[in-house]
Amino acid sequence: MKKIIKNGTIVTAADTYQGEILIEDGKITQIGSNLSAIGAEVVDAKGCFVFPGGIDPHTHLDMPFGGTVTKDDFESGTIAAAFGGTTTVIDFCLTNKGEPLKNSIQTWHDKSKEKAVIDYGFHLMISEINEDVLGELPQVINEEGITSFKVFMAYKNVFQADDETLFKTLISAKEHGALVMVHAENGDVIDYLTKKALDEGNTAPIYHALTRPPELEGEATGRAANFTGLANSQLYVVHVSCADAVEQIAKARSKGFDVWGETCPQYLVLDQSYLEKPNFEGAKYVWSPPLREKWNQDVLWNALKSGQLQTIGSDQCSFDFKGQKDLGRDDFTKIPNGGPIIEDRLSVLFSEGVKKGRISLNQFVDITSTRSAKLFGLFPKKGTIAVGADADLVIFNPNIERVISAETHHMAVDYNAFEGMKITGEPVSVLSRGEFVVRDKQFVGKPGSGQYLKRAKYNKNALVNQNETLSIQ
Repeated sequence: MKKIIKNGTIVTAADTYQGEILIEDGKITQIGSNLSAIGAEVVDAKGCFVFPGGIDPHTHLDMPFGGTVTKDDFESGTIAAAFGGTTTVIDFCLTNKGEPLKNSIQTWHDKSKEKAVIDYGFHLMISEINEDVLGELPQVINEEGITSFKVFMAYKNVFQADDETLFKTLISAKEHGALVMVHAENGDVIDYLTKKALDEGNTAPIYHALTRPPELEGEATGRAANFTGLANSQLYVVHVSCADAVEQIAKARSKGFDVWGETCPQYLVLDQSYLEKPNFEGAKYVWSPPLREKWNQDVLWNALKSGQLQTIGSDQCSFDFKGQKDLGRDDFTKIPNGGPIIEDRLSVLFSEGVKKGRISLNQFVDITSTRSAKLFGLFPKKGTIAVGADADLVIFNPNIERVISAETHHMAVDYNAFEGMKITGEPVSVLSRGEFVVRDKQFVGKPGSGQYLKRAKYNKNALVNQNETLSIQ
């Protein structure tokens, strides 16, 4: 059925204007004024912004970690994402050394099949580089449409890859048109500091942060950036949490290196003191990199505003406080790393960013949607409001005031990282390819309706043009 969205303010990364949107067969077919509504369902967006659907470039759904599995799978996780205004997620597919990459990819297809309510794609973890892996990469890129690879520089003896693996991955990515992502922390030094803390009897959650100091994130970020420059390749640094890492990204970009940075809502509004909450409550805030001292927040906000950081991911990786996080009650290293963030990503950034004047409305759209679409081979199908694009749209009321709480969220986890936070702005209705997933704050979607997205190769030119557009504004 045709739909026409009327009376809303359309907002893209470049423009803000009054207009109407005609949707047919899941696509945007017309944008203008006084469009013919004959035979179309009229959707009134009066008093609301109409944004392109959010793209979350960083999720961990149904992921095994630390002897347990994340609480949110592709069904509950994507339902929560939709309520939060996200219409596309890119999830991390973990691999096992010595096994074909295609086995891991199939495992992730099995996890997501008939569950996702919005569209999704995969990043692929690279833990080793050998002839077998190198031989598989072209197939992964060209047939599976997986055009981004993640290398962990942390989690020694679990996920951590060595420098040779990272460098060879950068070389291969340059050759095949893929984007390399890094979790940038110095895993070797963290391993030493962690063992030392435990030997000294320091087992509380706060030691998760104290054994992963910001200097080690900055060092690893700089190392990865220098490797990227040496390889003349492209790099995306995930979940940047501190000034040390921002400085290294800015330095690399000033040298002309093709380096991009992502931060997350939790680093913009929460700080290290949360890990010191009594009665083991600090465990709720254990993720990596850890929360930092509060002053880092201003640095991150300024980096988003100036363009030194370009995207915001959720790093959704939810574990129940009771039954999962408390596995580490007597040993902080056994607390599963991660938090429930996917639902509140857009609202926190809008309330704390746009409403408080830290970023513009158009920057908000770029950071939450457009830039990720361009970086990860989804633009212009996703990430913008334009004729021919998928009708992934968010009708967003900018004036609703509410309090975030686990009692009202849609994630499957028993706590909310932003519990009690007062925010302004909320998605009212969300459409994926022209069909309502959330309508008037009620779920009307269907598990399995989300489609797997084969993504295009990395295209630096598209991103250069976006930089020029933003610098003109």
